[in-house]
Amino acid sequence: MGARATVDLRTAAAMAAGLCKTRPTDIVFIVDSSRSVRPSEFEQVKVFLAKVIEGLDVGPNATRVGVVNYASRVKSEVSLKTHRTKAGLIKAVTKIEPLSTGTMTGLAIQFALNVAFSESEGARVKSPDISKVAIIVTDGRPQDNVKEVALRARDAGIEIFAIGVGRVDMNTLKQMASDPLDDHVDYVESYSVIEKLTKKFQEAFCACSNAATDVVFLIDGSKSVRPENFELVKKWINQIVDKLDVSEAKAHVGLVQYSSSVRQEFPLGRFNNKKDLKDAVKKMAYMERGTMTGQALRYLTENSFSAGGGARPGVAKVGIVFTDGRSQDYIGDAAKKAKDQGYKMYAVGVGNAVEDELKEIASEPTGEHYFYTADFKAMTQIAKKLQINICQEEDPCECDSLVKFQKKVEDALQALTKKYILYNS
Repeated sequence: MGARATVDLRTAAAMAAGLCKTRPTDIVFIVDSSRSVRPSEFEQVKVFLAKVIEGLDVGPNATRVGVVNYASRVKSEVSLKTHRTKAGLIKAVTKIEPLSTGTMTGLAIQFALNVAFSESEGARVKSPDISKVAIIVTDGRPQDNVKEVALRARDAGIEIFAIGVGRVDMNTLKQMASDPLDDHVDYVESYSVIEKLTKKFQEAFCACSNAATDVVFLIDGSKSVRPENFELVKKWINQIVDKLDVSEAKAHVGLVQYSSSVRQEFPLGRFNNKKDLKDAVKKMAYMERGTMTGQALRYLTENSFSAGGGARPGVAKVGIVFTDGRSQDYIGDAAKKAKDQGYKMYAVGVGNAVEDELKEIASEPTGEHYFYTADFKAMTQIAKKLQINICQEEDPCECDSLVKFQKKVEDALQALTKKYILYNS
């Protein structure tokens, strides 16, 4: 049983097999097809919708998806009750045609609030266990007011993501989107690159059905970090903790600080709720000496992830290494051993951290597992990018229906892509 991070398009097969589950969610896409959106661009929007849907756990008791198309008028293309399978949804998306008139975004949000998210259209009764999400895609300035109606929608419990394209009015996006705006407002230069947002939305809605994970932070406490920045590092750790499902059965977190020596702050499994865990992180005292990263990595493999160190057998292991400078000892052997043992290793560098060392620590593909910023204050951006959802891998061949499903998805996506190429040419 291996382990790997989710979610990108390459893992669609695993998700289809039911390895990654989304919490019950009613999602409605609200798509601008006004005359400023050319037919070829609208095809790209449909490819984006299809690929996001491909990464969802679609079903009556899981994720339900609706699509609202708007310009000067609003048209319900897919209601939350229409399609109970992914293949059916994607096929319906391929058939949507642009309306090619004005841009009444406020009217579209009102329609979603009154109709698309109504129980008669397939939405579930409001409950803390069921998320309501609207994803708005627009490229222009609305011809009506969006501020008040978006506020009413958010007050009704609908989380709003706003995606702007090209010459969109950014202020309008901010008026529509939920807080925090950094997480809910996205901009792309053109429809041709809207697909780059696919992974973000797949990750936003994916939580694993088997999310038992042992996560250990290795934190550089050397004197070059400085006390005020060490406080920022602690806040950064807690940002990541906030994204984990911390509990007895799911995510366990351990914390190790290193400088000239290595000190375990707390082992895996000591704290099984976020409040106690975050309080313990805040209490971590700054060591303020050298930078023995190799020694810290050896401690991780020999102690932190051992049964005696609180690690659970058969559970995915994730190591997150933070440093602000060059290691004073050799890291190669210890870094290799951590990866050879199947640990998912992330390397985060700030300031004078050495990029080659970060890459040596990070798991493959390194581009997804190492991060660097010059400024400690920019670490919040790294916390947003670092995804630690883990699934246990199973043999996808065990699922006969998976092959059939994949074929349907591939055929639908190929049809969309061919249509887009024809429009372009």
